[in-house]
Amino acid sequence: MSFWTFVFLCVVAGIAYDIWNKQHLARHGHVLDQEGRLRPTGQGSVASKREAELETELAQLRDRVKVLERIATDEARPIALAREIESLRDSPRDGA
Repeated sequence: MSFWTFVFLCVVAGIAYDIWNKQHLARHGHVLDQEGRLRPTGQGSVASKREAELETELAQLRDRVKVLERIATDEARPIALAREIESLRDSPRDGA
């Protein structure tokens, strides 16, 4: 076997492995992005739906923390704040 035959066979083996690897990952719901990192396909994937739910919940919690920080650090209007809280307690709740 000549050197160039060996090089050709190595290239063919590498291409065959790459094709097999991509098919294997696709069967299990993953793809490689352009940087070579493993990513879920996201097409109806349970993991991607759960991640979206968690991101939504995290955004809501961050908004709540901002409000609580504003309430805790707002020293200019303690009486007005107490009135707002009382009015919220007295108002009917949605769905309650």
